[in-house]
Amino acid sequence: MNLRKNLIAAAVTALAAGAAAPSFADALIKIDGSSTVYPITEAVAEEFQKAKKNAIKVTVGISGTGGGFKKFCRGETDISDASRPIVKKEMEACAAAGIQYVELPIAFDALTVVLHPSNTFAANLKPEQLKVIWEPIAQGKITNWKQVDPGFPDLPLKLYGPGADSGTFEYFTEAITGKAKSSRGDYTASEDDNVLVQGVSRDKGGIGYFGFAYYIENAGKLKAANIWNGSKFVAPSAQTVEDGSYQPLARPIFIYVNAKSLERPEVKEFVDFYMKEGAKLTKEVKYVPLPAAIYKINAENVGKKKLGTVFGGVPEVGVKIEELVKRETKS
Repeated sequence: MNLRKNLIAAAVTALAAGAAAPSFADALIKIDGSSTVYPITEAVAEEFQKAKKNAIKVTVGISGTGGGFKKFCRGETDISDASRPIVKKEMEACAAAGIQYVELPIAFDALTVVLHPSNTFAANLKPEQLKVIWEPIAQGKITNWKQVDPGFPDLPLKLYGPGADSGTFEYFTEAITGKAKSSRGDYTASEDDNVLVQGVSRDKGGIGYFGFAYYIENAGKLKAANIWNGSKFVAPSAQTVEDGSYQPLARPIFIYVNAKSLERPEVKEFVDFYMKEGAKLTKEVKYVPLPAAIYKINAENVGKKKLGTVFGGVPEVGVKIEELVKRETKS
């Protein structure tokens, strides 16, 4: 009998200990949003899951910045990847649903205009020329490269770009046509940047745009156009983003974290891990890391749950790294 009593006591003690210890057995972190930010978040998620020996599952979707914010503001995701700051209508949607958030800039991107590798005539492009190609009144009318510039060849113009839910689409249209989402509609649109890569790489008259990492990954089958910044043509690169010369297409990119989700230890651990390892992994996937001070400020903001945005809820073009540092430091 004593043996039996001892076995039962041991079993009860083990169960009690198991109940007391934190368990991540069914822990799931849901992330969705920007295809531009996806490579960074996916890399962080993979490393985090390895570090946790897969005790925590992290899912990362790609529905575009706008699509991601729709889910986020419905409370369907814990974190939203965004290639632009949150805008007023999304802020209002989140507020209406009682969703509060912490905004964390995590890298800089050089939004890249890509061409077929055989294209030598459009190696240097001005924003005004891009406007001629992409503005709404060009729809059905500007269909040949010669219409963009008389010096360009008589070659059909084929356009590829992100869909309307993409933050890249919003940023590009704001920077080039002067108004977010103001674009011609007769182009091949996809939230999957790999679809755009394939389209431009197979079409001699092709032109498209997406995040720098997707260009670098496919540099063997695409050409990046140099963009006029007001004084010279500049190629997209980490260096030209850091020195502020790649304008107007350099931009900060973000993650937004649901404040309530931060109460769950697995989410807090993931975000802390992101701030510690994000710079290294950002570099690995060919984006531009932010200064160390920003990641430190981010970690502090997560710890104290600093809510809201340092942006005004309206699209902004031309924010440089030093300006972002100032905003985050002041806030």
